[in-house]
Amino acid sequence: MCTINWSGISLILSYKTVQVLSFRSCSSFTKSSFSIIDFRRCSSMDLSSLFHFTYCYIYPRSAFCTLSKRRSRGPVMAAKKESKGTKQGDGKYKHTVDLPKTTFGMRANSAVREPEIQKLWDENQVFKKVSEKNNGGSFILHDGPPYANGDLHMGHALNKIIKDIINRYKVWLQHSLCTVIFETRDRKMHLILNFLVHDLIVRRVLSLDQDARKGLTPIKLRAKAAKFAKATVKAQMASFKNVSIYTVCEQRFGVWADWDHPYLTLDPEYEAAQIEVFGQMVFRGYIYRGRKPVHWSPSSRTALAEAELEYPEGHVSKSMYAIFRLLSTPTNGGLLDEFLPRLCLAVWTTTPWTIPANAAVAVNSKLQYAVVEVQSLSPDAASSSEGGKTRLGSVLKGNERPFFIVALDLVPTLEAKWYVKLAVKKTVLGSDLENCRYAHPINGQECPVVIGGDYITTESGTGLVHTAPGHGQEDYITGLKYGLTILSPVDDEGKFTEEAGIFSGLDVLGDGNAAVIDYLDERSSIVMVEPYKHKYPYDWRTKKPTIFRATAQWFASVEGFREAAMDAINQVTWTPSQAENRISTMTSSRSDWCISRQRTWGVPIPVFYHAETKEPLLNEETVNHIKSIISQKGSDAWWYMPVEELLPENYRDKASDYVKGTDTMDVWFDSGSSWAAVLESRDGLSCPADLYVEGTDQHRGWFQSSLLTSVATKVDPRTIIEGGKNQEEAPSYGADVLRLWVSSVDYTGDVLIGPQVLRQMSDIYRKLRGTLRFLLGNLHDWKAGNAIAYDELPEIDRHALFQLENVVKNIKESYESYQFFKIFQVKNVGSGTTSYGYDLRTICSGTTSRERDTSIRGASSFTRRSCQTVLAVHLLSIARVIAPILPHLAEDVWQNLPFEYTVDNADVAKFVFESKWPAVNERWLAFPEEDVDLWEKVLELRTEVNKALESARTGKLIGSSLEAKVYLHSSDDILAARLTRMCEANIDADSLHRIFITSQVEILSSLEDAPTANIPYSGEYLIEGEKKIWIGISRAEGSKCERCWNFSPQVGSFVDHPTLCRRCYDVIADQPLPALAAVS
Repeated sequence: MCTINWSGISLILSYKTVQVLSFRSCSSFTKSSFSIIDFRRCSSMDLSSLFHFTYCYIYPRSAFCTLSKRRSRGPVMAAKKESKGTKQGDGKYKHTVDLPKTTFGMRANSAVREPEIQKLWDENQVFKKVSEKNNGGSFILHDGPPYANGDLHMGHALNKIIKDIINRYKVWLQHSLCTVIFETRDRKMHLILNFLVHDLIVRRVLSLDQDARKGLTPIKLRAKAAKFAKATVKAQMASFKNVSIYTVCEQRFGVWADWDHPYLTLDPEYEAAQIEVFGQMVFRGYIYRGRKPVHWSPSSRTALAEAELEYPEGHVSKSMYAIFRLLSTPTNGGLLDEFLPRLCLAVWTTTPWTIPANAAVAVNSKLQYAVVEVQSLSPDAASSSEGGKTRLGSVLKGNERPFFIVALDLVPTLEAKWYVKLAVKKTVLGSDLENCRYAHPINGQECPVVIGGDYITTESGTGLVHTAPGHGQEDYITGLKYGLTILSPVDDEGKFTEEAGIFSGLDVLGDGNAAVIDYLDERSSIVMVEPYKHKYPYDWRTKKPTIFRATAQWFASVEGFREAAMDAINQVTWTPSQAENRISTMTSSRSDWCISRQRTWGVPIPVFYHAETKEPLLNEETVNHIKSIISQKGSDAWWYMPVEELLPENYRDKASDYVKGTDTMDVWFDSGSSWAAVLESRDGLSCPADLYVEGTDQHRGWFQSSLLTSVATKVDPRTIIEGGKNQEEAPSYGADVLRLWVSSVDYTGDVLIGPQVLRQMSDIYRKLRGTLRFLLGNLHDWKAGNAIAYDELPEIDRHALFQLENVVKNIKESYESYQFFKIFQVKNVGSGTTSYGYDLRTICSGTTSRERDTSIRGASSFTRRSCQTVLAVHLLSIARVIAPILPHLAEDVWQNLPFEYTVDNADVAKFVFESKWPAVNERWLAFPEEDVDLWEKVLELRTEVNKALESARTGKLIGSSLEAKVYLHSSDDILAARLTRMCEANIDADSLHRIFITSQVEILSSLEDAPTANIPYSGEYLIEGEKKIWIGISRAEGSKCERCWNFSPQVGSFVDHPTLCRRCYDVIADQPLPALAAVS
């Protein structure tokens, strides 16, 4: 996908790839003044560590997260085990340990819980309340017209969820949203869905058999198709709701929207606005009627725009090498007279059926051409034709050996392809061939050799191009230059007309094509026929091939406003940046836009034709009159009202002289008019929008049609959410896992979805949920009044707040730049871990690893309250920053908060979206740089210490890390001094042995002082590749404390509690043991 900031447009999205575009600055979308909206860039963030606690958790798998049994050992687990019914007398200190408590379940149970949360939002009118409280500026995300063409698929999910993430984030910023427009009015969110139904009608009509279509009058056909379209829209919206929507604001995808008031392109108000846009382009001279070749669909019987074509792989055409006999050469020079009358022009075409319309042969004036003589036929020629797909023509099989004119550079290629030896007799420039005359191979008329453009190359063919101005764009341009006849002897059904003579009535894409080849071969004009695999345009509706055919059509002259369109593109911010190059290239090279279609459904081109002269009647008076009629009665009125009523009063006395046109507008003109039909028409909206969000295919579709009209679009998501019939093979993941996937993909490229990817997303979701459960469990007795002042917090906690503040800041920048994959980016596909730029190793040391201490220190101890202060901040911040992406999880957390959270005005935020985006705390960000550097080194050192501990564990020296003592020696005297101070820290939380989760740490001034005999395991930590810290591991000194499991020489020093260490003894001194425990 790509991003664009345009004077009214902004984000783009497609199932394959997505783009973002933003426009803002012009008061009217029809004007060409634009301004840029720049989005801040943000660096990639490594968030996985943020929620990655596995190496320091001390709880069993069933309690919080996936852990090894060895690492689950600890006093908390022991106490929990005791609390579940082990022998009385064991663990007599269990009541003194503060265990986590929360009603927040580890299992999401999404199939049940998510609908409950959505119902909670609906019953409490959260959407409405949040909108009413917001008072920021307006933010408009224009929701493009999707086709109401069947059940929901992953494209719908990707599209709508990305838009919803953007909207929910904007709500945090107090914007009012409108998304039809996603609108944020005062940052009030208002998503109005849009359905492009005229194209759906096309598909429905085309699904009828031919006899059924012929039996329908235009009005009956339109009524039948419109009924089907509206039913499909209703069904699709119901499908969205079944996939989870509650009235005004919630669907199972978790998308907030106004589902009762979508905009449809067949609404009379929309159609009238589209007529207004068309009229404005007419009055400015941008609309004209002409006869020129356009893409024509015989299966749809209508002209098509480039955006209505697709190019499937595997198309094979029957290509033909043919010769046209030269009659004369230019009078001056007579360069080639010596080869007459055996001299022929050799041409190559993949559309033999266009030969009847041939008017010239084009050459490149700069290329060198050769006159070659066929001298001998290779023995391999016969075997090459045995398969039947490739056949040599009668020219090579006959006795006469003519001379051919071909591009000199292609002689070796043609020798190999035709199985002949070609002798070069003469060379000439292409410019020398101009005005040579040849005999038309079918009707014998004299035709000229002309100079074509750069489209004539030596990459394929012969270097000479058969030119039929009625059947090709380059041919048409060349034909205009030389005044050639524009002949197109093909009817609406793709069959030859009487102008094609003996081929009349034959299908040009079928038997007509073969008949032309056979006719030419019988007259010794075929050199070779072979299959040619290439990309060929197909009708995207019928999935059948199209043709180029000259017909009378209505066009928008892009040349008239190309410069303004290019200026507008330059004023827009595009994401990714290469998207600008793509649409600039398309727009700069685009030919005139064919806007007329030959069908009776859709919005009519409001033109009348004089019955005799066929001159069109199209002016401001007639257009405005038709607009007023359609705004009241809809576009059906064009078909059922008589001409005299459709004409304005000044023309009614001449009504008998006119007939109304039957062409309708291109479906891309329908969707491209949405800026006028919705943004400028609905209350509370304005043009331009801030953002367009659709897929990269819309560069040639909605993006371009919106641009041009304003300045002169299979995995079942329901199965992912609700599960399949076989829950083992297709489990129910819930909407949040689907939304997590959407946020994890880089929508600027192709995206992947499948069972393995979904399992990854589910694992990431579970780890995040486990982290949040861990935080909730350790805050079960928390109150805001328990918070410790920032200056009094341990240094490790202040560092954790510094890190958190930076993460929130970076995540905000990612939301602002629509780079959601930088928030949740899957880094390790194999393990399914996410990568968040801030890794909570800080919190692991400062909170989770310390949680062992907080559980043991006492419920109201300073250590516990300081840790809870930081945990509470993290819980509230994480819940809010993930809410736009994972609204159900965030709300589930919020409903299980063990304390109340108040916003600035002292109101209690009962729902997560009633809170606000975490405010920037400059004080936390002012954490000294030298301390930041120290803690980075400490946390990196801890990683190396853990490696050494693991070696000691493997060698059976220790079991738990608490059985170990760590020795450190640094070659950096300054760092050694800091580490020594940390060993002697007044605040226990900042002590190195607490951070390492060991019983003791000793800093050695010299390695010579190390008791090497007692240190069997060691490691090393390199600081920036230069200085290093030596690490040694030995058994801890002293005995094991029964309560905290730390080893201490002080265990056994207290008569009344001989199994406790000093710390635990101090904690329980004032806590009498329970009677039962005392007896034992």
